[in-house]
Amino acid sequence: MNNPSTLILKTWLPLAASWIFMGLERPLVSAFMARLQDPEISLAAYASAVFPLSLIIESPIIMLLAASTALSKDWAWYRFLRNFMAGLATVLTLIHMLVAFTPLFDFLVSDVLNIPEPIIEPARIGMMLMTPWTASIAVRRFHQGILIRYGQSRWVGIGTAIRLVALSVGLILGLEIDTPSGIVVGTFAISLGVLVEAIFIRICTQPILNNLQRMPPHDGDPPNIRKFLRFYIPLASTPLLTLLALPIASAALSRMPSPIDSFAIWPILGGLVFLFQGIGLAYQEVVVALIEKPNFFLPLRRFAFQLAMGNSTVLALIAITPLAEFWFVTLSGLPLKLALIGKTTLWFALLLPALTVIESWLQGILLHAQETRGIIEAVALYLLTTATILGFGIYLGTIMGIYMGYMASVCGLTMQTLWLGFRCQQFVRREA
Repeated sequence: MNNPSTLILKTWLPLAASWIFMGLERPLVSAFMARLQDPEISLAAYASAVFPLSLIIESPIIMLLAASTALSKDWAWYRFLRNFMAGLATVLTLIHMLVAFTPLFDFLVSDVLNIPEPIIEPARIGMMLMTPWTASIAVRRFHQGILIRYGQSRWVGIGTAIRLVALSVGLILGLEIDTPSGIVVGTFAISLGVLVEAIFIRICTQPILNNLQRMPPHDGDPPNIRKFLRFYIPLASTPLLTLLALPIASAALSRMPSPIDSFAIWPILGGLVFLFQGIGLAYQEVVVALIEKPNFFLPLRRFAFQLAMGNSTVLALIAITPLAEFWFVTLSGLPLKLALIGKTTLWFALLLPALTVIESWLQGILLHAQETRGIIEAVALYLLTTATILGFGIYLGTIMGIYMGYMASVCGLTMQTLWLGFRCQQFVRREA
Protein backbone atom coordinates (compact mmCIF):
# COMPACT_ATOMS: atom_id res chain seq x y z
CA MET A 1 0.00 0.00 0.00
CA ASN A 2 1.86 3.08 -1.33
CA ASN A 3 -0.50 5.86 -0.26
CA PRO A 4 0.53 7.08 3.23
CA SER A 5 -2.89 8.56 4.01
CA THR A 6 -4.61 5.27 3.20
CA LEU A 7 -2.24 3.26 5.40
CA ILE A 8 -2.60 5.77 8.25
CA LEU A 9 -6.38 5.51 8.04
CA LYS A 10 -6.30 1.70 7.80
CA THR A 11 -4.05 1.48 10.88
CA TRP A 12 -5.95 4.08 12.89
CA LEU A 13 -9.56 3.01 12.29
CA PRO A 14 -9.45 -0.32 14.22
CA LEU A 15 -7.59 1.35 17.09
CA ALA A 16 -10.09 4.20 17.18
CA ALA A 17 -12.92 1.66 17.13
CA SER A 18 -11.28 -0.09 20.08
CA TRP A 19 -11.16 3.15 22.06
CA ILE A 20 -14.76 3.96 21.12
CA PHE A 21 -15.88 0.55 22.36
CA MET A 22 -13.91 1.11 25.57
CA GLY A 23 -15.51 4.53 25.83
CA LEU A 24 -18.95 2.95 25.60
CA GLU A 25 -18.09 0.75 28.60
CA ARG A 26 -18.39 3.47 31.22
CA PRO A 27 -21.71 4.97 30.04
CA LEU A 28 -23.17 1.48 29.59
CA VAL A 29 -22.22 0.50 33.12
CA SER A 30 -23.41 3.87 34.44
CA ALA A 31 -26.75 3.47 32.65
CA PHE A 32 -27.31 0.12 34.36
CA MET A 33 -26.24 1.51 37.75
CA ALA A 34 -28.62 4.44 37.31
CA ARG A 35 -31.53 2.01 37.02
CA LEU A 36 -30.72 -0.12 40.07
CA GLN A 37 -31.11 0.48 43.79
CA ASP A 38 -29.46 3.65 45.21
CA PRO A 39 -28.13 4.80 41.82
CA GLU A 40 -26.44 7.95 43.09
CA ILE A 41 -24.49 5.97 45.71
CA SER A 42 -23.34 3.33 43.20
CA LEU A 43 -22.36 5.91 40.58
CA ALA A 44 -20.55 8.01 43.16
CA ALA A 45 -18.71 4.96 44.61
CA TYR A 46 -17.52 3.93 41.16
CA ALA A 47 -16.48 7.43 40.06
CA SER A 48 -14.89 8.65 43.29
CA ALA A 49 -12.99 5.55 44.48
CA VAL A 50 -13.22 2.30 42.47
CA PHE A 51 -12.40 3.67 39.04
CA PRO A 52 -9.57 6.09 40.02
CA LEU A 53 -7.90 3.67 42.46
CA SER A 54 -8.05 0.76 39.99
CA LEU A 55 -6.58 2.92 37.23
CA ILE A 56 -3.76 4.20 39.42
CA ILE A 57 -2.76 0.67 40.46
CA GLU A 58 -2.69 -0.56 36.86
CA SER A 59 -1.05 2.61 35.47
CA PRO A 60 2.53 1.21 35.20
CA ILE A 61 1.32 -1.35 32.65
CA ILE A 62 -0.62 1.10 30.45
CA MET A 63 2.43 1.96 28.36
CA LEU A 64 3.16 -1.70 27.65
CA LEU A 65 1.18 -1.11 24.47
CA ALA A 66 3.60 1.57 23.26
CA ALA A 67 6.65 -0.42 24.42
CA SER A 68 5.45 -3.58 22.71
CA THR A 69 4.65 -1.71 19.48
CA ALA A 70 8.10 -0.13 19.44
CA LEU A 71 10.29 -3.03 20.68
CA SER A 72 8.76 -6.40 19.72
CA LYS A 73 11.38 -6.79 16.98
CA ASP A 74 12.14 -10.49 17.25
CA TRP A 75 11.65 -13.55 19.46
CA ALA A 76 14.30 -12.48 22.00
CA TRP A 77 12.61 -9.11 22.52
CA TYR A 78 9.19 -10.75 22.73
CA ARG A 79 10.32 -13.14 25.49
CA PHE A 80 12.02 -10.31 27.37
CA LEU A 81 8.94 -8.07 27.23
CA ARG A 82 6.60 -10.99 28.04
CA ASN A 83 8.54 -11.85 31.21
CA PHE A 84 8.62 -8.21 32.22
CA MET A 85 4.87 -7.94 31.68
CA ALA A 86 4.13 -11.06 33.72
CA GLY A 87 6.25 -9.93 36.67
CA LEU A 88 4.84 -6.41 36.69
CA ALA A 89 1.24 -7.66 36.41
CA THR A 90 1.75 -10.01 39.37
CA VAL A 91 3.14 -7.27 41.60
CA LEU A 92 0.38 -4.82 40.70
CA THR A 93 -2.36 -7.40 41.26
CA LEU A 94 -1.00 -8.05 44.75
CA ILE A 95 -1.08 -4.29 45.40
CA HIS A 96 -4.71 -4.16 44.22
CA MET A 97 -5.60 -6.98 46.62
CA LEU A 98 -3.78 -5.21 49.45
CA VAL A 99 -5.88 -2.10 48.85
CA ALA A 100 -9.18 -3.94 48.38
CA PHE A 101 -8.99 -6.50 51.19
CA THR A 102 -7.11 -4.76 54.02
CA PRO A 103 -7.59 -1.64 56.21
CA LEU A 104 -5.44 0.24 53.68
CA PHE A 105 -8.69 0.84 51.79
CA ASP A 106 -10.19 2.73 54.74
CA PHE A 107 -7.09 4.90 55.01
CA LEU A 108 -7.07 5.78 51.31
CA VAL A 109 -10.79 6.33 50.90
CA SER A 110 -11.72 7.87 54.24
CA ASP A 111 -8.57 9.74 55.30
CA VAL A 112 -6.88 10.62 52.00
CA LEU A 113 -9.80 11.07 49.59
CA ASN A 114 -12.33 12.08 52.25
CA ILE A 115 -15.09 10.23 50.42
CA PRO A 116 -18.58 10.70 51.95
CA GLU A 117 -19.47 7.91 54.41
CA PRO A 118 -22.41 6.37 52.45
CA ILE A 119 -20.07 5.64 49.51
CA ILE A 120 -17.30 3.78 51.38
CA GLU A 121 -18.70 0.24 51.75
CA PRO A 122 -20.10 0.02 48.19
CA ALA A 123 -16.73 1.21 46.92
CA ARG A 124 -14.92 -1.49 48.94
CA ILE A 125 -17.05 -4.22 47.33
CA GLY A 126 -16.39 -2.73 43.91
CA MET A 127 -12.61 -2.78 44.45
CA MET A 128 -12.75 -6.44 45.47
CA LEU A 129 -14.63 -7.38 42.32
CA MET A 130 -12.12 -5.47 40.18
CA THR A 131 -9.21 -7.71 41.26
CA PRO A 132 -8.76 -9.41 37.82
CA TRP A 133 -8.60 -6.03 36.09
CA THR A 134 -4.86 -5.27 36.24
CA ALA A 135 -3.49 -8.61 35.00
CA SER A 136 -6.06 -8.74 32.21
CA ILE A 137 -5.11 -5.24 31.04
CA ALA A 138 -1.41 -6.20 31.08
CA VAL A 139 -1.93 -9.24 28.85
CA ARG A 140 -4.26 -7.32 26.58
CA ARG A 141 -2.09 -4.24 26.01
CA PHE A 142 1.16 -6.16 25.60
CA HIS A 143 -0.26 -8.38 22.88
CA GLN A 144 -2.15 -5.52 21.22
CA GLY A 145 1.22 -3.84 20.64
CA ILE A 146 2.44 -6.93 18.78
CA LEU A 147 -0.67 -6.92 16.59
CA ILE A 148 -0.19 -3.23 15.75
CA ARG A 149 3.52 -3.60 14.95
CA TYR A 150 2.89 -6.42 12.50
CA GLY A 151 -0.04 -4.82 10.68
CA GLN A 152 -2.86 -6.73 12.38
CA SER A 153 -4.53 -3.83 14.18
CA ARG A 154 -7.99 -4.97 13.02
CA TRP A 155 -7.96 -7.61 15.78
CA VAL A 156 -7.59 -4.85 18.37
CA GLY A 157 -10.95 -3.34 17.42
CA ILE A 158 -12.62 -6.74 17.16
CA GLY A 159 -11.26 -7.73 20.58
CA THR A 160 -12.71 -4.65 22.25
CA ALA A 161 -16.08 -5.29 20.58
CA ILE A 162 -16.01 -8.78 22.10
CA ARG A 163 -15.15 -7.19 25.46
CA LEU A 164 -18.23 -4.97 25.17
CA VAL A 165 -20.41 -8.00 24.41
CA ALA A 166 -19.02 -9.86 27.45
CA LEU A 167 -19.58 -6.75 29.58
CA SER A 168 -23.20 -6.60 28.42
CA VAL A 169 -23.69 -10.27 29.26
CA GLY A 170 -22.32 -9.62 32.75
CA LEU A 171 -24.68 -6.66 33.24
CA ILE A 172 -27.69 -8.67 32.07
CA LEU A 173 -26.72 -11.60 34.31
CA GLY A 174 -26.54 -9.19 37.23
CA LEU A 175 -30.05 -8.04 36.54
CA GLU A 176 -31.35 -11.59 36.04
CA ILE A 177 -30.09 -12.77 39.44
CA ASP A 178 -31.80 -9.74 40.98
CA THR A 179 -28.67 -8.27 42.54
CA PRO A 180 -29.80 -5.05 44.25
CA SER A 181 -26.49 -3.19 44.15
CA GLY A 182 -25.42 -1.38 41.01
CA ILE A 183 -21.78 -1.34 42.07
CA VAL A 184 -21.76 -5.16 42.30
CA VAL A 185 -23.34 -5.61 38.86
CA GLY A 186 -21.14 -2.98 37.24
CA THR A 187 -17.74 -4.04 38.55
CA PHE A 188 -18.43 -7.75 37.99
CA ALA A 189 -19.31 -7.01 34.36
CA ILE A 190 -16.22 -4.83 33.84
CA SER A 191 -13.90 -7.56 35.14
CA LEU A 192 -15.59 -10.20 32.99
CA GLY A 193 -15.34 -8.08 29.85
CA VAL A 194 -11.64 -7.28 30.12
CA LEU A 195 -10.75 -10.89 31.00
CA VAL A 196 -12.53 -12.21 27.89
CA GLU A 197 -10.82 -9.58 25.72
CA ALA A 198 -7.36 -10.46 27.08
CA ILE A 199 -7.86 -14.14 26.23
CA PHE A 200 -9.07 -13.29 22.72
CA ILE A 201 -6.16 -10.92 21.96
CA ARG A 202 -3.63 -13.49 23.18
CA ILE A 203 -5.11 -16.09 20.82
CA CYS A 204 -4.96 -13.63 17.90
CA THR A 205 -1.23 -13.05 18.35
CA GLN A 206 -0.28 -16.72 18.13
CA PRO A 207 0.32 -16.80 14.33
CA ILE A 208 2.62 -13.77 14.66
CA LEU A 209 4.51 -15.42 17.51
CA ASN A 210 4.94 -18.60 15.45
CA ASN A 211 6.56 -16.51 12.71
CA LEU A 212 8.73 -14.62 15.20
CA GLN A 213 10.20 -17.89 16.47
CA ARG A 214 11.38 -18.75 12.95
CA MET A 215 12.71 -15.29 12.08
CA PRO A 216 16.44 -14.44 12.45
CA PRO A 217 17.36 -12.02 15.25
CA HIS A 218 16.76 -8.36 14.51
CA ASP A 219 19.75 -6.15 13.80
CA GLY A 220 20.58 -3.93 16.74
CA ASP A 221 21.08 -4.22 20.46
CA PRO A 222 19.76 -7.36 22.21
CA PRO A 223 17.38 -6.95 25.17
CA ASN A 224 19.06 -5.19 28.07
CA ILE A 225 17.19 -4.60 31.32
CA ARG A 226 19.06 -1.41 32.25
CA LYS A 227 18.58 0.18 28.86
CA PHE A 228 14.96 -0.91 28.76
CA LEU A 229 14.21 0.53 32.20
CA ARG A 230 15.76 3.86 31.17
CA PHE A 231 13.25 3.86 28.33
CA TYR A 232 10.26 2.43 30.20
CA ILE A 233 10.36 4.00 33.68
CA PRO A 234 9.69 7.56 32.44
CA LEU A 235 7.10 6.10 30.08
CA ALA A 236 5.35 4.09 32.81
CA SER A 237 5.42 7.06 35.16
CA THR A 238 3.42 9.25 32.79
CA PRO A 239 0.06 7.47 33.16
CA LEU A 240 0.68 7.19 36.90
CA LEU A 241 1.09 10.94 37.16
CA THR A 242 -1.85 11.53 34.83
CA LEU A 243 -4.09 9.19 36.78
CA LEU A 244 -3.10 10.79 40.07
CA ALA A 245 -5.29 13.62 38.85
CA LEU A 246 -8.32 11.34 39.38
CA PRO A 247 -8.00 10.88 43.16
CA ILE A 248 -6.83 14.48 43.45
CA ALA A 249 -10.03 15.48 41.64
CA SER A 250 -12.06 13.14 43.87
CA ALA A 251 -10.54 14.67 46.98
CA ALA A 252 -11.14 18.17 45.61
CA LEU A 253 -14.73 17.53 44.51
CA SER A 254 -15.57 16.12 47.93
CA ARG A 255 -14.52 19.47 49.43
CA MET A 256 -16.53 21.64 47.01
CA PRO A 257 -20.30 22.32 46.88
CA SER A 258 -22.68 19.38 46.08
CA PRO A 259 -20.08 16.57 46.12
CA ILE A 260 -22.49 13.64 45.66
CA ASP A 261 -24.14 15.35 42.67
CA SER A 262 -20.72 15.98 41.13
CA PHE A 263 -19.63 12.37 41.67
CA ALA A 264 -22.91 11.03 40.24
CA ILE A 265 -22.51 13.08 37.04
CA TRP A 266 -18.76 12.47 36.67
CA PRO A 267 -18.79 8.93 35.15
CA ILE A 268 -21.63 9.72 32.73
CA LEU A 269 -20.13 12.96 31.46
CA GLY A 270 -16.66 11.40 31.54
CA GLY A 271 -17.95 8.50 29.45
CA LEU A 272 -19.16 10.86 26.72
CA VAL A 273 -15.96 12.92 26.65
CA PHE A 274 -13.82 9.77 26.75
CA LEU A 275 -15.49 8.52 23.55
CA PHE A 276 -13.87 11.45 21.74
CA GLN A 277 -10.62 11.47 23.66
CA GLY A 278 -10.18 7.77 22.91
CA ILE A 279 -10.24 8.54 19.19
CA GLY A 280 -7.25 10.79 19.81
CA LEU A 281 -5.45 8.41 22.16
CA ALA A 282 -5.54 5.74 19.44
CA TYR A 283 -3.35 7.93 17.26
CA GLN A 284 -0.21 7.57 19.40
CA GLU A 285 0.37 3.94 18.37
CA VAL A 286 -0.26 4.84 14.72
CA VAL A 287 2.55 7.39 14.92
CA VAL A 288 4.91 4.94 16.65
CA ALA A 289 4.20 2.22 14.08
CA LEU A 290 4.43 4.36 10.91
CA ILE A 291 6.67 7.38 11.50
CA GLU A 292 9.85 5.47 10.65
CA LYS A 293 8.53 4.80 7.13
CA PRO A 294 9.87 7.13 4.39
CA ASN A 295 7.72 10.17 3.57
CA PHE A 296 5.21 9.53 6.35
CA PHE A 297 5.99 12.44 8.69
CA LEU A 298 4.01 15.15 6.90
CA PRO A 299 0.95 12.95 6.17
CA LEU A 300 0.90 11.89 9.85
CA ARG A 301 1.02 15.52 10.96
CA ARG A 302 -1.71 16.55 8.51
CA PHE A 303 -3.95 13.68 9.63
CA ALA A 304 -3.43 14.67 13.28
CA PHE A 305 -4.59 18.25 12.81
CA GLN A 306 -7.59 17.23 10.67
CA LEU A 307 -8.60 14.66 13.28
CA ALA A 308 -8.21 17.20 16.11
CA MET A 309 -10.52 19.71 14.42
CA GLY A 310 -13.15 17.12 13.57
CA ASN A 311 -13.06 15.53 17.02
CA SER A 312 -13.95 18.67 18.99
CA THR A 313 -16.38 19.87 16.33
CA VAL A 314 -18.55 16.76 16.69
CA LEU A 315 -18.60 17.10 20.50
CA ALA A 316 -19.67 20.74 20.09
CA LEU A 317 -22.54 19.64 17.83
CA ILE A 318 -23.72 17.27 20.55
CA ALA A 319 -23.61 20.09 23.10
CA ILE A 320 -25.84 22.40 21.02
CA THR A 321 -28.40 19.80 19.87
CA PRO A 322 -30.93 17.52 21.60
CA LEU A 323 -28.29 14.78 21.49
CA ALA A 324 -26.98 16.07 24.83
CA GLU A 325 -30.37 15.55 26.47
CA PHE A 326 -30.60 12.11 24.85
CA TRP A 327 -27.23 11.15 26.37
CA PHE A 328 -27.85 12.41 29.88
CA VAL A 329 -31.58 11.68 30.30
CA THR A 330 -32.78 9.03 27.85
CA LEU A 331 -29.65 6.87 27.65
CA SER A 332 -28.01 7.44 31.04
CA GLY A 333 -31.17 7.83 33.13
CA LEU A 334 -30.06 10.92 35.09
CA PRO A 335 -32.70 13.02 36.84
CA LEU A 336 -33.39 16.31 35.05
CA LYS A 337 -31.55 18.32 37.69
CA LEU A 338 -28.32 16.34 37.24
CA ALA A 339 -28.73 16.19 33.45
CA LEU A 340 -28.83 20.00 33.28
CA ILE A 341 -25.58 20.21 35.25
CA GLY A 342 -24.02 17.62 32.93
CA LYS A 343 -25.05 19.54 29.78
CA THR A 344 -23.62 22.76 31.22
CA THR A 345 -20.33 21.08 32.13
CA LEU A 346 -20.02 19.67 28.60
CA TRP A 347 -19.17 23.16 27.35
CA PHE A 348 -16.10 23.22 29.59
CA ALA A 349 -14.86 19.99 27.96
CA LEU A 350 -15.03 20.93 24.25
CA LEU A 351 -11.27 21.38 23.78
CA LEU A 352 -10.31 18.06 25.36
CA PRO A 353 -10.80 15.87 22.23
CA ALA A 354 -8.66 18.14 20.01
CA LEU A 355 -5.93 18.51 22.61
CA THR A 356 -5.79 14.73 23.07
CA VAL A 357 -5.09 14.16 19.36
CA ILE A 358 -2.25 16.69 19.30
CA GLU A 359 -0.86 15.25 22.52
CA SER A 360 -0.84 11.74 20.98
CA TRP A 361 0.89 13.00 17.83
CA LEU A 362 3.66 14.71 19.81
CA GLN A 363 4.10 11.80 22.25
CA GLY A 364 4.39 9.42 19.30
CA ILE A 365 7.29 11.47 17.95
CA LEU A 366 9.11 11.34 21.30
CA LEU A 367 8.44 7.60 21.67
CA HIS A 368 9.89 6.93 18.24
CA ALA A 369 12.97 8.95 19.19
CA GLN A 370 13.10 7.09 22.55
CA GLU A 371 13.17 10.47 24.30
CA THR A 372 10.64 9.64 27.00
CA ARG A 373 11.88 12.21 29.51
CA GLY A 374 9.95 14.98 27.75
CA ILE A 375 6.74 12.98 28.14
CA ILE A 376 7.01 12.67 31.91
CA GLU A 377 7.92 16.36 32.20
CA ALA A 378 4.77 17.29 30.30
CA VAL A 379 2.58 15.07 32.47
CA ALA A 380 4.11 16.53 35.64
CA LEU A 381 3.17 19.98 34.33
CA TYR A 382 -0.36 18.72 33.66
CA LEU A 383 -0.66 17.44 37.22
CA LEU A 384 0.71 20.65 38.72
CA THR A 385 -1.69 22.78 36.69
CA THR A 386 -4.80 20.72 37.50
CA ALA A 387 -3.93 20.49 41.19
CA THR A 388 -3.41 24.26 41.38
CA ILE A 389 -6.77 25.03 39.78
CA LEU A 390 -8.59 22.48 41.93
CA GLY A 391 -6.96 23.94 45.01
CA PHE A 392 -8.17 27.37 43.95
CA GLY A 393 -11.68 25.91 43.60
CA ILE A 394 -11.55 24.55 47.14
CA TYR A 395 -10.34 27.96 48.37
CA LEU A 396 -13.22 29.75 46.64
CA GLY A 397 -15.80 27.27 47.92
CA THR A 398 -18.53 28.70 45.69
CA ILE A 399 -18.21 26.81 42.37
CA MET A 400 -19.57 23.28 41.96
CA GLY A 401 -16.80 20.69 41.85
CA ILE A 402 -17.65 19.20 38.44
CA TYR A 403 -17.24 22.61 36.80
CA MET A 404 -13.87 23.20 38.42
CA GLY A 405 -12.78 19.66 37.58
CA TYR A 406 -13.26 20.13 33.84
CA MET A 407 -11.75 23.61 33.83
CA ALA A 408 -8.69 22.12 35.52
CA SER A 409 -8.51 19.26 32.99
CA VAL A 410 -8.58 21.57 29.98
CA CYS A 411 -5.96 23.92 31.41
CA GLY A 412 -3.74 21.02 32.46
CA LEU A 413 -3.91 19.29 29.07
CA THR A 414 -3.20 22.58 27.31
CA MET A 415 0.00 23.06 29.31
CA GLN A 416 0.98 19.41 28.75
CA THR A 417 0.54 19.73 24.98
CA LEU A 418 2.50 22.98 24.80
CA TRP A 419 5.42 21.39 26.65
CA LEU A 420 5.37 18.33 24.37
CA GLY A 421 5.49 20.68 21.39
CA PHE A 422 8.52 22.42 22.88
CA ARG A 423 10.29 19.09 23.44
CA CYS A 424 9.50 17.93 19.89
CA GLN A 425 10.89 20.99 18.13
CA GLN A 426 14.23 19.49 17.10
CA PHE A 427 12.61 16.32 15.75
CA VAL A 428 9.92 18.25 13.85
CA ARG A 429 12.49 20.56 12.23
CA ARG A 430 14.60 17.55 11.21
CA GLU A 431 11.70 15.62 9.67
CA ALA A 432 9.62 18.40 8.15
